[in-house]
Amino acid sequence: MSRYTGPSNRKSRRLGFSTLENGKDLKRPFAPGMHGQKRAKKLSNYGEQLQEKQKVRFMYGLSEKQFRSIFNDAGKMKGVHGEDFLKLLESRLDNLVYRIGFATTRRGARQLVNHGHVTVNGKKVDIPSYRCKVGDVISLKDTDKELAIVKSSLEALHNRVEFVSYDEAKMAGTFVRLPERSELNADINESLIVEFYNR
Repeated sequence: MSRYTGPSNRKSRRLGFSTLENGKDLKRPFAPGMHGQKRAKKLSNYGEQLQEKQKVRFMYGLSEKQFRSIFNDAGKMKGVHGEDFLKLLESRLDNLVYRIGFATTRRGARQLVNHGHVTVNGKKVDIPSYRCKVGDVISLKDTDKELAIVKSSLEALHNRVEFVSYDEAKMAGTFVRLPERSELNADINESLIVEFYNR
């Protein structure tokens, strides 16, 4: 299944969860479509697991193949599978560009990376799925630091997550450490995703 590129608010309303993490995509508290208000029904265990997986997949903007691949990589780590999975998702370059504040959404961050505006440790990287390591410095090419969309995004950012630091003078962010589970979205139940793939 390919990556979803349609309206974010439709998926958010269907799942009852803000995939943009800002609540702006949940202006109507019911599913989309003319029967959206009548469709509410109790989910089975499988339905709950599938919905949780879809919440996280749409939030990070991944295809099913990419999502499963990262899940498998997390299984090879020594920690808790679900938490390690979220840590790997947060280590993606497009996500860190979003976390630093160069873009207001992960979709916007992906576009910045795809168009070659982003550098990692001084080298251009145009692969959104690039997995950053702790200590990597993420910045923009010198010619792109004046981009209006980046400036407006940085101005709109109210607070930055603690696992990235930002040098305003250099317009560069550093991936300081892997995130703690408490720093990530509390509405995600990653154990249901583990159950979904291990069923």
